[in-house]
Amino acid sequence: MNLSQKKLLISGTSGFIGLRAAELALAQGMKVRGLQHCTDEAKKAQELGFEVILGSITDPAIAQKACQGVDIVLHTADMANESASLERFREVNVGGTVNIAKAAKNAGVKTFVHLSSVMVYGFNYGDRITESGPLSGENNSYCQTKIEAEEAILQLNAPPDFGIIIIRPGDVYGPGSIPWVVQPILLMRQKLFFYVNDGRGVINHLYVDNLIDAIFLAIEKETYGEIFNITDGQETSWKEYFTRLAEIAGVAVPNSLPKEELKVLAQLRYQGQKLFGKKADILPESIDFISRPYAYSIAKAETILGYKPKIHLKEGMQYTQEWLQKTDTIKLI
Repeated sequence: MNLSQKKLLISGTSGFIGLRAAELALAQGMKVRGLQHCTDEAKKAQELGFEVILGSITDPAIAQKACQGVDIVLHTADMANESASLERFREVNVGGTVNIAKAAKNAGVKTFVHLSSVMVYGFNYGDRITESGPLSGENNSYCQTKIEAEEAILQLNAPPDFGIIIIRPGDVYGPGSIPWVVQPILLMRQKLFFYVNDGRGVINHLYVDNLIDAIFLAIEKETYGEIFNITDGQETSWKEYFTRLAEIAGVAVPNSLPKEELKVLAQLRYQGQKLFGKKADILPESIDFISRPYAYSIAKAETILGYKPKIHLKEGMQYTQEWLQKTDTIKLI
């Protein structure tokens, strides 16, 4: 499929990945429409010069309106707030995904790309795990509902009329990333960020532009019904990544604590913030996310898509540093 002049709907254009996807799609000559629920973020889209529809992915009427006249849907919107209930996660991550996919199919959209997550493998997976799994919800609402969403929308896959592609990105960083750039830096400034178990294990970092390159390759090759792990393909330790992040932010390199001790401290802080009605900045569950042990395999994407990460960690950190120097990160949380 030639992407030039194709009309692309991006759900979640107010988000870090969605907004960057819109920028790069416009640069490729695509026409872009955004779907987002937050009016405050519409200004960013307007500055890029594309149409935005305001509303929720869980609203059938809004979904139908957004999908009219569209060739491709890139679904990036999801619920990642770990303090939300499982029911709320299911409403957005499963119900919302199915709703927008059904609307796309009814509107004659040809390609639907669902942005899932490597978190479908849980926290205790084997080294170089492939797309065949096994999958594990780990009693975590985000992990579980990402699995459920994949299972639900694959039932709608019906090429050549309507094709589903699932992308499982790793830990996406770059200018604007909240979980892997902004939040850790803010905690480092307060001396509240620690390595887990001396930073052992592997962060499967993925620079945002590399992710979008992979998405466009999957669309061009019309890989319907397929699932792809996407990372930068490097085995970088958590310690190396967060040390680099501290350096570009100009803050002290974090110290290390044992995993179970750090979980206790995170739980105490969470309970204290909840008691005083403050938004939690550290959740006990987040410790599992930053202590995963192994790399995910991207061999399938390399073979079928010809995917090759163009931006490596050193360059990606440089771009992130340049963004940090002109951004008030506190306003992003």
